[in-house]
Amino acid sequence: MQPPYFVHPAADVQSEAIGDRTRIWQFVVVLPGAKIGKDVNICSHCFIENDVYIGDRTTVKCGVQVWDGVRLGDDVFVGPNVTFTNDKFPRSKVFPEKFAETQVENNVSIGGGAVILPGLTIGTHAMVGAGAVVTKSVPPYGIVTGNPARIVGYVETSGRAASARAVNFQAAWSGGENIARVGVGDVTIHRLKYIGDMRGDLSVGEFQKDIPFEPKRYFLVLNVPSEKTRGEHAHHRCHQFLVCVRGSCAVVVDDGKNRAEVLLNSPAIGVHLPPYVWGIQYKYSLDALLLVFASEYYDGDDYIRDYAEFCEITSKRQR
Repeated sequence: MQPPYFVHPAADVQSEAIGDRTRIWQFVVVLPGAKIGKDVNICSHCFIENDVYIGDRTTVKCGVQVWDGVRLGDDVFVGPNVTFTNDKFPRSKVFPEKFAETQVENNVSIGGGAVILPGLTIGTHAMVGAGAVVTKSVPPYGIVTGNPARIVGYVETSGRAASARAVNFQAAWSGGENIARVGVGDVTIHRLKYIGDMRGDLSVGEFQKDIPFEPKRYFLVLNVPSEKTRGEHAHHRCHQFLVCVRGSCAVVVDDGKNRAEVLLNSPAIGVHLPPYVWGIQYKYSLDALLLVFASEYYDGDDYIRDYAEFCEITSKRQR
C-alpha cells in the first residue's frame, strides 16, 4: 500500500512516523526515531536525526541538518544551510548523557545560513536573519540579526517582517490633546508638562491627573547594554507608567492581539501600561535612564512571564 506521503526514490527514509501529504526530496536521510508532521516539505540534501520532532506545514530547505534534541513547531520556515547544534562542548567520540534541547516555536522563520546554538528557545513568530549566530533565546515576535544575534525589532502581530507598528501620537497632540490611545488594549501615551529656560529645564507630572494612578513604588533602569531587552512580562494587577528621563528607549506593547512600538525619547513623554499588557523595552541608548512608577508593591505572583500563558489568559478575557 502506498504511504500517504511522498518520498523521492533517492532519499533514505527510515522513519514511519510521517504525516499525510509530507514531501521528502532526493538525498534526504531520515533516521528511524524522527517524527515528522503533516504537509511538511523537506528539500534535498537534509539530514534528520532520531530524537527530532518537526511540526505540521513546516518547510526545511536544502542542506539543513536537524540533530537530536531539536524540536520544530508548526508552520516553521528553516532556510537553506541553517546549522542547528546540540552540544556546547563537542569532542570527537565523546557524547553527553543527554543532548541539549532546542525549541523552535510555531510560525518562526530562520534565514539561510543562520547558526542556532544548543539549548535555546526561539519564540513564536520570531524571525532570525540570514547568517545570524543565535547565542541566546529569542523572545516571541523578536527580529534578530548579526553575530552574535541582537534584537533589532519586533514582528507585527499579522506576521509581517517589520517592526511593530510605530505610534504617531504627535498627530493626536496637534489637536491639543495630552493623551493619545495606542490601539493596544488600554495603553495610552501622555504628554507631560515641560518647561525650558536659560536656568535649565523642568518636567512635571501630577499623580492621578497626568499619571493615572497613585504609585506605591518606583524603579530606575539604567546602564543597559544596547543589545539587551528588558521587561518581557505582564501583570495581573499592577499598572506601570514609564518615562525615559534621559536618552531614549523603545517600548513594545502587546495585548495578545495587537502590538505597537512607542519611542520614549523625551522626559515630556510617558506611557501607561495597564494590567494584562505585555511590555518589552529595548533599543536603549547608551545614556538611557528609564523611570517606572508602579501602582503596587512588588509581588512575584503578580507577574506573567510566559508569553504563551499570557496569550491564553488574554484570549479568555477577550471572549
